[in-house]
Amino acid sequence: MIERYTRPEMGRIWSLENKYQKWLEVELAVCEVLAEDGRIPWKDLEEIRSRARFDVKRIDEIEKETHHDVIAFLTSVAENVGPASRHIHEGLTSSDVLDTALALQLQQASLILREDLEKLLEVLRRRAYQWKDTVMMGRSHGIHAEPMTFGLKFALWHAEMERNLVRLRQAAESVEVGMISGAVGTYANIDPSVEKRVCERLGLKPEPVSNQVIQRDRHAEFFTTLALIGCSIEKVAVEIRHLQRTEVREAEEYFAAGQKGSSAMPHKRNPIASENLSGLARILRGNALAAMENVPLWHERDISHSSVERVIAPDSTILLDYMLKRLTGVLDRLTVYPENMQRNMRLTGSLCFSQQVMLALTRKGITREEAYGMVQKNAMEVWESGGQLDEALKKDSQVMEHLTEQEIDAIFDLQYHLKHVDHIFETVFKSS
Repeated sequence: MIERYTRPEMGRIWSLENKYQKWLEVELAVCEVLAEDGRIPWKDLEEIRSRARFDVKRIDEIEKETHHDVIAFLTSVAENVGPASRHIHEGLTSSDVLDTALALQLQQASLILREDLEKLLEVLRRRAYQWKDTVMMGRSHGIHAEPMTFGLKFALWHAEMERNLVRLRQAAESVEVGMISGAVGTYANIDPSVEKRVCERLGLKPEPVSNQVIQRDRHAEFFTTLALIGCSIEKVAVEIRHLQRTEVREAEEYFAAGQKGSSAMPHKRNPIASENLSGLARILRGNALAAMENVPLWHERDISHSSVERVIAPDSTILLDYMLKRLTGVLDRLTVYPENMQRNMRLTGSLCFSQQVMLALTRKGITREEAYGMVQKNAMEVWESGGQLDEALKKDSQVMEHLTEQEIDAIFDLQYHLKHVDHIFETVFKSS
C-alpha cells in the first residue's frame, strides 16, 4: 500500500545504488581536494574521475568474504580504476565516508518532506477559509463547551504544521554536516582544510569536532522531529475519527463509489485512513526512541548505532512522506456536514451560553461563586429535563432580580462567540 502514496524519489534515496553513489561522491570530493594540494597527481585524478564506478552485485560478493561493506565498496571501485585507486580513501576512516554520505541522503529526504509539508499547508489554508464561518460546537473532554467554527480547527492545524516546517528545517540543518577527520577525529593523516573544502563541495557544513563518527545527538534531533510531525498528523487523524463517529457525523473521510467498509456489514463507512495514520505515528515515535539510544556509544565509537540507522533512516523518512501525502489527500477530500453541526448544537439546549450568563451576573455586583451556583442550578435542570437554558433562567426569580428578559436574550447571541474569528485568521495566515 505504501507504494501508492510514496513518491519513488524517497525510496530511491535509500537504495543501494544511491547509497554507494553518495559514498563515491565523498571519495571523489576528497581526491579532488588532495589533488589541489598536490597530494595526488592530476593524471591520477583524471583516471579516478573517468573510471571510478561500482557494481552492487560485485560489492555484495566481496562483502560476503570481507564482512566489511566499505572495504567491499572500495575494492569494487579499485577493480574499475586500476593503479590510481591507491589514492582513494587516503587518510580516511570508514565513518568519514558513511556519515558524510548519510548526511547527503538525509538532506535529500528532508527536501522531499519539506515539499510534502508545504503541500499540506496549502490544503489546510484553503479548507480553513472554506469553513471559516461554518459554526459548530467546540468540545472539551468530548463534551459540548462553547461555539466555534470548523475553519478554526484547520487554522489551528495550519499553525502547528508551520511550526513543524520550521522544526524540520532546523533538524535538517543539524544533520547536514560532514567529517573527514580520520580514525578518531584527530586529522592525523589528513589536514582539517581538506574536510572544510570537501564539505563545501558537497553542500554540507564541517563537524566542528568529531571522534570516529558524527555525534548522534544530531540524528536523534532529526528523527525526533519526524516523530513530532507524526504526532501532529495523528492529532488531526484522531479528530477526524471522532467527528466521523455515527453519533457525531460532522465530517468523514471521502467514501468512493465501490468502496467497502466491512466484510460483514455492508453499511459501514470507516475512517480507515485516519486510523492507519494513528498507527504509523507510533512507529515514528519508536524510531525516535531508537535514535536517542544511539547517542551514547563506547569511547570514540562502536557500531551499535549503525544497524539501527539502516532501519530507521529509510523507514521514518518513507513513512512520513507517505503519511503527509495521505493526510493531505484525506483533508483535501474530507466530506463535511454543516447541517449535522447545527443539529448537534441543539442537543444541549443552549447550555453553551452559560459562561456569558455567569459573567453578566458578576457585572451586576454578584460574587463569582454565587453567580456560578445560580447558573449551574438551571443548567443542571436543562441537562436532566431538557428545554432551553434561557427559558429556565427567565423562570428563576433569583436570576431575574438581576437581569431583565432583554438582557438575557442579548446574552444568547451566537455571534458573541465568533466576533474574533477574523482576527485569528489574520494572525495565523498573515505570514503564509
